[in-house]
Amino acid sequence: MFWMAIAAGLPGVVATAWLVAIGDYSLKLQLTVALAVIGIWLGFSLALRERVVRPLQTLSNLIASLREGDYSIRGRGAFDVDALGEVLQEINALGDRLRADRFSGVEAGALLTKVIDTIDVAVLAFDPAQKLAVVNRAGEQLLRWPARFLLGKDAASLGLGELLEGETPRTVEGIPATPSGPWELRRTEFRQEGLPHSLVVLADLRRARRDEERLAWQRMVRVLSHEINNSLAPIHSIATGLRDLLERSERPEEWKEDVSSGLEIVARRSDALARFMAAYARLAKLPPPRFASIEVGEIIRRVARLESRLAVQIEPGPACVISADADQLEQLLINLVRNAVDAAAETGGEVRIYWTVEEDCLNIFVLDGGRGLSDTANLFVPFFTTKPEGTGIGLPLSRQIAEAHRGSLSLKNRPGGHGCIARLQLPLPARADRRA
Repeated sequence: MFWMAIAAGLPGVVATAWLVAIGDYSLKLQLTVALAVIGIWLGFSLALRERVVRPLQTLSNLIASLREGDYSIRGRGAFDVDALGEVLQEINALGDRLRADRFSGVEAGALLTKVIDTIDVAVLAFDPAQKLAVVNRAGEQLLRWPARFLLGKDAASLGLGELLEGETPRTVEGIPATPSGPWELRRTEFRQEGLPHSLVVLADLRRARRDEERLAWQRMVRVLSHEINNSLAPIHSIATGLRDLLERSERPEEWKEDVSSGLEIVARRSDALARFMAAYARLAKLPPPRFASIEVGEIIRRVARLESRLAVQIEPGPACVISADADQLEQLLINLVRNAVDAAAETGGEVRIYWTVEEDCLNIFVLDGGRGLSDTANLFVPFFTTKPEGTGIGLPLSRQIAEAHRGSLSLKNRPGGHGCIARLQLPLPARADRRA
């Protein structure tokens, strides 16, 4: 820039010097003019160099500091009216933005670290060489070593090599570092600095299972206590009355009839208690399903023909073959149809069955024209029933069968009309194979 300014002013300086030299001027005037022209020429050239080079050097220093991660340096002295001044202002604004982003990133990273250390699931991150790069506090407790001894070690030496292989999510019964289980394994991939890393999350299922087992025991004890007390209370009362009757020295004339009637009640309540325990055993000992190919329309028509109290309407549906246990699925549909007929018989309504196929699942619907559901919270509670002669195991057993087939069962009141709609959802063979 300096030499270009010199070259730009050189013709004018030479022309001025030539004109002064050929003119009728004194030597003093010639030297004065020459020194003034040369001084002004060199002064403006140096000023131009300083005006351009200095901001460029400042910009270079600013960019170097940004590249090194120092966002605290700012450029000063630039003029707002020229292009270099605008560039300097933009770089200053870029430094402010990068500085704010760094603070936000540091705060977000600190918050994420706190959250990861607070949660009670083990979080492990492995680099492309399968070496441990990140571990939270729960992971330290799982591996029984502080993070400073764990970071940098490969997964195989930690006994975690199998966690980086296979499908997820899945349940792991135990790992070499902690044999006790089970653990729910989830794994995903992420990139850091362009390299693929593996994030492994292990959730301890023991506490959840213990809570579920405790709730199951509580429900079972509550139900058993209720039913057994309902039978034992009258048995105890009648047995006490009969004992008092037999201990009397003088018995009434009809004492034999009283004894016979009391023993009959005791026998009837004992039979009821035996039926209850048999029903409970049936619910608790459902065998695993034996899967085979079943044509949906055929089994629905067969179930509908079994109901003699009311003609069940079957709406034609798409041809569909599923993999299921024919006996268990038939028992499930019989329970649903029987409940629908019981509800429709009270109001003179109808019962309809139809099925649809959506993507990779089958939906079977059973609709009735009854009064609808009055208590939806206790539908699947074992031994809960609103029927005088009901056992309270039909719906719980049906849902248990549906879940054993990796499906679901739901009941709800029909929108905009009377009655109830039961929906049985079962996976088609392709979906069932992926879930297995």
